[in-house]
Amino acid sequence: MTTLCAAIGRQTAHALACGALHPIETAHTFIDDGGMRFSVRVAENLARKEAARLTPQTSISSTGAAPRDPFLPYEPDLFVGDLSPTHVALLNKFNVIDRHLLIVTRRYEPQEALLDAADFSALIAALREIDGLGFYNGGAAAGASQPHKHWQMVPLPLAGDAPHVAPHVAPLEALLGGAQAVHGARPIAIVPGLAFRHAFARLDLGTDIGTAEDATHFALDCYRALLDAAGVPAIDVGGVAHQGAPYNLLVTRRWMLVVPRATECVEGISVNSLGFAGSFFVRNAAQLQTLAQIGPMTVLERVSVPR
Repeated sequence: MTTLCAAIGRQTAHALACGALHPIETAHTFIDDGGMRFSVRVAENLARKEAARLTPQTSISSTGAAPRDPFLPYEPDLFVGDLSPTHVALLNKFNVIDRHLLIVTRRYEPQEALLDAADFSALIAALREIDGLGFYNGGAAAGASQPHKHWQMVPLPLAGDAPHVAPHVAPLEALLGGAQAVHGARPIAIVPGLAFRHAFARLDLGTDIGTAEDATHFALDCYRALLDAAGVPAIDVGGVAHQGAPYNLLVTRRWMLVVPRATECVEGISVNSLGFAGSFFVRNAAQLQTLAQIGPMTVLERVSVPR
């Protein structure tokens, strides 16, 4: 059976060859702030992505019709494989980070619906093969660009092969050693270096700990507890549990973090889950200068809910 890693490599080569995959070329730099070494990628050419964004297929038509769902049907040239009966793995068409994977529901579900066991089962299947960062942007204010429910996953380390970066980590992990358990809510913790509302938990989703089913239920229970601790309520929408506020969710084999969101952007710089892991993407040199002047940690504070 083909491994997920091999399938991603094979499909990436195919998608590049046939023109279905459009990596965004970036220059890579770092900004040290708040005890973290933030990885910052600066776009060198966004022309193709901007052109695609403005095509009739992906924009609101003159008749007011909703935008086309890019995942129904998905582009066959971007299809990596079946992760579960409910989810497929696709390449991110306009990827900034190599091997950026989308984990998408086969049938339409709204991005603002709460994650369930099927969603976590698909993520666990991917994480058990690839030591990566899974993340979920809960709503437009949290950086979600598509309303069709989907996880995203990128390999670790986030800085790639950059020097002075420990393997298999995100920059955020420099702060996690100081996590402090919240009284009466173990194993929920807060990270003192993060001056905005959040909830953190350590976990172990490795292949040597229990079954995939065990890991799925453990991760789902942890997710629900973190949402509650972070103050993200569940609301009923047509009989389906939805989020009562926007949030970002970050999951690795070793930890999970929830951050409630207040707004998507600061000075035009959009922030999604990757920002809280310590990875920013800016559109040009002017945005890089703005990010450096404000400071990445201050940007995170300004898009988040105060403690």
